[in-house]
Amino acid sequence: MKWIKRLGQKQKGKERVSIFWKIFAIFVAFIAVVLSLLWVFQIGLLNTFYRSIKISDIENALKDISDHIDSDDLGSVLRSVANDKQICVTICAPDGSILYAIDVLPNCVIHEMSSYRLARAYELTKQNGGTLVERTMFNERKNQFFLGEEDDPNQIESLVYAKAAPLQNGGEVLVLLNTSISPVVSTVQTLKVQLLWITVIMVVLAVIMALLLAKNLSSPIVHINQSAKVLAQGKYDVEFKAGGYREIAELADTLNYAARELSKVEALQRELIANISHDLRTPLTMITGYAEVMRDIPNENTPENVQIIIDEAKRLTTLVNDVLDISKLQSGTLPFNGEILNLTAQIREILTRYTKLTEYTIVFHGQEDVYVYGDALKLSQVVYNLINNALTYIGEDKTVTIKQILTAREDGRQRVRIEVTDTGEGIEQSKLNDIWDRYYKVDKNHKRAAVGTGLGLNIVKTILDMHPGASYGVKSQVGHGSTFWFELNADHVAHMPCIEDNSGEA
Repeated sequence: MKWIKRLGQKQKGKERVSIFWKIFAIFVAFIAVVLSLLWVFQIGLLNTFYRSIKISDIENALKDISDHIDSDDLGSVLRSVANDKQICVTICAPDGSILYAIDVLPNCVIHEMSSYRLARAYELTKQNGGTLVERTMFNERKNQFFLGEEDDPNQIESLVYAKAAPLQNGGEVLVLLNTSISPVVSTVQTLKVQLLWITVIMVVLAVIMALLLAKNLSSPIVHINQSAKVLAQGKYDVEFKAGGYREIAELADTLNYAARELSKVEALQRELIANISHDLRTPLTMITGYAEVMRDIPNENTPENVQIIIDEAKRLTTLVNDVLDISKLQSGTLPFNGEILNLTAQIREILTRYTKLTEYTIVFHGQEDVYVYGDALKLSQVVYNLINNALTYIGEDKTVTIKQILTAREDGRQRVRIEVTDTGEGIEQSKLNDIWDRYYKVDKNHKRAAVGTGLGLNIVKTILDMHPGASYGVKSQVGHGSTFWFELNADHVAHMPCIEDNSGEA
């Protein structure tokens, strides 16, 4: 079955056409459609359009004359219609006497009619409801009119329109219009020759333009595709050339940025693996070493050695839990359990966990109990990881300061700001935006944290992004330590007048 699937994939690949030939085919097809329409309209439908236009002209002329039949400027209207549209005009009384006559065409049918035939035409028009249309053919070679549709290039179609127009005095007159529809055979033949040459020239130009256009459009895409294949092989130093049109140039710039970011992520992933390996190896070595000492050396099975093994096992558990937390938070599998909680009391409770670290001093300044809406467990992780980060890069004074600051918003509501400050080496300004990244570590020479794993800042960022209205950041200066902070909307504040200073040491 596998070889059948592979064969099917190969067949699909063979069926795909390159963008060069697709663009070429589309352009050539467009030119073919344009030329086909030109042939159809200029050759096939020329006579139809010409005849429709002549019929429309004579109908419009008949309407204009009927509308001005009692007007003083009837004569100018007749002359304008006759000269502009090449139409013969005759207006006669019911008895056949001619009132107006303008002859602009040779061999005009209505101007060869006698008074009797004009009177007879009036009667036929009235019997037909007031309008009458007659179609006759004139043969130039035979110099005669006849009825029918003989296929002779010398014959000229002649249309006669008759209409009984009422007068204001109650009488009527007969308006007769005659126009000829000349044969377009010679015109069509001339157009055929012209279109034949136009077709040949257009096809040649279309092929050349299609080739150039297809090459210009497809060439940068082909280059980008080749570079993308190199990128897919893990070679992140590939360069996408930003040539061609704006969209292609933007695509190349985006792919170059993606390649740089992938290269950075890969380097950071390697560094993270090395750091985690170091952190895993250290407690495992301690556990193994002390366990072997307790096994091999008499009187070493002491509570102190057992406690060391327990502490290192907890450190190892913490490391594994942090790695799992990062994975779960990034994938969204950890739900957000929001509630109203006492953030200040939670910080005090967390500080009690550090009472055994007698070599460090942790000072907390918080004058009020501040309540916020958030996930209690996740916010404890935020505070815990910020303290761990401060302890990892603590200064020579071994002091970490935590401040709780209340600020007012424009709408009158309060926000609480928690700041965790160390007096360590600080962070360069160019690196402040990168320290929240999942794989980034400022200290390239791996330093084992006094408490925690060194993976906390990404956990902090991810958790705070889950809380509505939360913000966070860092202020740092090389040689003067760092201050990491986050802000939340305060639900309400409980003042404690009996306690003037809530500072403490751990």
